[in-house]
Amino acid sequence: MKRDAIPLEERKVKDRMIQERLIGLAEYRRAGTVMLFASFRSEVDTGPIIRDALGRGKRVVLPRVDRTRGALRLYAVRSVDELVPGFMGIPEPDPQRCVEVPPGEPELVVMPGVAFDERGGRLGYGGGYYDRLLAGIRHRPVLVALAYEEQIVGEVPVSGHDVRVDKVVTDARVIDAGDAGGRGEAA
Repeated sequence: MKRDAIPLEERKVKDRMIQERLIGLAEYRRAGTVMLFASFRSEVDTGPIIRDALGRGKRVVLPRVDRTRGALRLYAVRSVDELVPGFMGIPEPDPQRCVEVPPGEPELVVMPGVAFDERGGRLGYGGGYYDRLLAGIRHRPVLVALAYEEQIVGEVPVSGHDVRVDKVVTDARVIDAGDAGGRGEAA
């Protein structure tokens, strides 16, 4: 993965740029309930974003993998201290300390992934968890992916069940997948 090759100090700078761009989005500022993810390994660091959302009084929801159902279950967290190692060691909400939330509650969903294109195509990790979760939601929330510019590719193969994101926030720009040109805008 290209993002694994980004030197740590450079990744920290890129993380701050991505965090600032996401926090600056009108969709983020307006959302009362946001679904985030706890970053793992070389993903964009979401810890500061989680803390920012909590500090703004937003309801912060994080996913937990339910392996028996092959689904994501959502839980509201009040602090990063409520996260415990879960599926594949990924930090997840502790179901003993957090309240489960219906999938349709978040107004904004921030997603991870391996690669993205300028039309909102997303290559996830192969489990289809986000696609299944989003397919079952009646009123689609705004979908935003976080990525390093190195993760943007010419085209991600997308099949019928794959959900495209509305925006991709990188260290260099915010890509609006609805843009006719798909070039995005520096922010």
